[in-house]
Amino acid sequence: MKKYIILLLAALIVMPADLLARKDKDSGLKVISYNIRMGSANDGTNSWQYRYPASAMMIDDQKPDIFGLQEALPDQFKYMDEILVDYKGVGVPRDDGKKNGEIMAIFWNKKTISMLKWGTFWLSETPDEPSLGWDAACKRTATWALMKDKKTGRKFFYVNTHLDHVGWEARKNGLALIVDYIGRMNPKGYPMVLTGDFNMDTTRPEFDDLKKIMKNTREVAFKTDRHNTYNGWGKDKESIIDHIFYSGFSSCAEYQTIDKPYNKRTFISDHYPVSAILIF
Repeated sequence: MKKYIILLLAALIVMPADLLARKDKDSGLKVISYNIRMGSANDGTNSWQYRYPASAMMIDDQKPDIFGLQEALPDQFKYMDEILVDYKGVGVPRDDGKKNGEIMAIFWNKKTISMLKWGTFWLSETPDEPSLGWDAACKRTATWALMKDKKTGRKFFYVNTHLDHVGWEARKNGLALIVDYIGRMNPKGYPMVLTGDFNMDTTRPEFDDLKKIMKNTREVAFKTDRHNTYNGWGKDKESIIDHIFYSGFSSCAEYQTIDKPYNKRTFISDHYPVSAILIF
């Protein structure tokens, strides 16, 4: 009898948390960060011309409220913007701010989210104009937007970025610049989401200042995983470089690395998309 009483008490303790997690999943803000892999890359049978439907299928299946794309060239941005009829995207090409280069885009579901204003800054000593920063191999940007969640009426900021893959000074100073911008753009203290390909693990000291103001969804979610996010078309099983951070939300119900195949493709990009469900 004592054994059954103990089991009953354990069930009563666990069940409310489980029910709460399921409720949060249904009512929360679903976010995805996705490095789509630039369309100009010569990846053989993994090249964009063969895999492009899979990216749209992933979004259609996962149904995020909002997502950030990294490495999207203008034609890839246009494809996603046109094929995903429920979504609208913003962002500018990083090389000249007009026509050339990868776009760090923000897309939102028009049924659940409203966009209020947005902009882009360069990760460099001159962030207000197209420019190369520090020891970076490429021009790097961050796109930001002030959004409104239609379900709750709550406003929140969203920032999407891609740090340099070569220069450590560029990664360090670029992330420091983002932290500074986050502080200055949000004087009213709205909830904040930061997504991106950071090209480094969060154990690096470069993340120390960011961790003081934002939480890593992978680390704090009620349900999470420890899957690698960069797959290198199946050659890398260790790198965790794509992240979703947040502040101002009450909790993170779920974090997930999306390694599900789409359109019969094992890899829809050389990065897995990552998702999080945030609760206001």
